[in-house]
Amino acid sequence: MIGTIVAFVFGSIVGSFLNVCIHRMPLEESVVWPSSHCPHCKKRIPAYDNIPFISYILLRGKCRFCHKRISLRYPLVELITALMFVFFFKYFGLTYDFFIYLVFGCGLIIATFVDFKHRIIPDEVSIGGFILGFILISIKGVSLNPAFSFNFRPMLDSFLGIIVGGGVIYFTGVLFDLVYFKLLKRPPIQGETESMGGGDVKFLAMIGAFLGWEKVLLTFFLAPFLGAVVGAFNLIVKKDHTIAYGPFLALSSLIALFWADNLIRLLFGN
Repeated sequence: MIGTIVAFVFGSIVGSFLNVCIHRMPLEESVVWPSSHCPHCKKRIPAYDNIPFISYILLRGKCRFCHKRISLRYPLVELITALMFVFFFKYFGLTYDFFIYLVFGCGLIIATFVDFKHRIIPDEVSIGGFILGFILISIKGVSLNPAFSFNFRPMLDSFLGIIVGGGVIYFTGVLFDLVYFKLLKRPPIQGETESMGGGDVKFLAMIGAFLGWEKVLLTFFLAPFLGAVVGAFNLIVKKDHTIAYGPFLALSSLIALFWADNLIRLLFGN
């Protein structure tokens, strides 16, 4: 019980920092300096106004100084991150995997909320993520008991995950564009010239670094099913054929991380 409470509290604090990343990364601002400030009046937010959940409630969702409304995204990200910490703690325990996949999950949260608003995925998450993921997964191959040894399997799996993850989505986009624009000679819609953005390619490479080639393939095939309903709604209601694809890749990667074996058995039997 104590471990769960600590995980929730620490997760909400980390969520507060993720909000900073979500707001500043698309603007190419430092996530470290200056300290937290109101995006409207730019006044520095004092520590007692920066307590996850509590400050938002006490301030009634408004800035203390300019009284402009604070986005509901802030407590939402804090809650999602806190719940993620609790779930990962319950699932992995206090292990190295717990640390690795918390880093992974935080990257997914940043990418999801940035992509929803700006239709981009920051390179700090995608490129920085697959470099960090490769290093963290490779470390799993290190053993010090009874003597130093190194298993190359985790490193190889992460490397293949990067290649397969980035490659499969890139070549799928190239193939679609070739058939749609060249062979069928369909004109681009709303000035679009590519079906798949480069950010998605790098993001799936990042996912592959953490999950390996098998689970990143499952992520790739799951994402279109999750995005189909939203895509259809977007097209019918908003007359917009484009959607933020990163959130569906993120959700699919979590499904693959925790339930890949069950899904494979469900689809292909024992």
